[in-house]
Amino acid sequence: MTDACFPAFPILIKAPQNMMDINEIRELLPHRYPFLLVDRVVEMDLEEKRVRAYKNVTINEPFFNGHFPGHPIMPGVLIIEAMAQAAGLLGFSLMGAKAAADTLYLFVGSDNLRFRSPVTPGDQLTLEARVLSAKRGLWKFECQASVDGRAVCSGEIICAEQKK
Repeated sequence: MTDACFPAFPILIKAPQNMMDINEIRELLPHRYPFLLVDRVVEMDLEEKRVRAYKNVTINEPFFNGHFPGHPIMPGVLIIEAMAQAAGLLGFSLMGAKAAADTLYLFVGSDNLRFRSPVTPGDQLTLEARVLSAKRGLWKFECQASVDGRAVCSGEIICAEQKK
């Protein structure tokens, strides 16, 4: 017997192709816990070369134990790393590649980096990146992290391809 609210056969709804869940993210990025800082991609536009993703920030993050105990704040370098990982997802998707065993894409610099507000447990950190240039293995991205629509960090991130 089936209930009207619960059909006998589940209905499978496929997510739009421009979204990625954590399993698809793990196929592209080599990062793993505790350094995988992107939980979901909600929009990827390969024609406009931009991505929007997010990181759910919880009190269970290991860095909160020692980063301002009693007043937990997400470290700025990890916000930058989260933006770089979102940019990396975009770069890998544009190249049609996955994290290769013989190649690393390394964070090599940033320009015009600004922090505007702290990120605390309970925040959902929205990560946006757009390709500014890609030449000879160097990628430059315009990135922004925001919480509830207000920017908390922005800047340009530069990544470089390096053979292992």
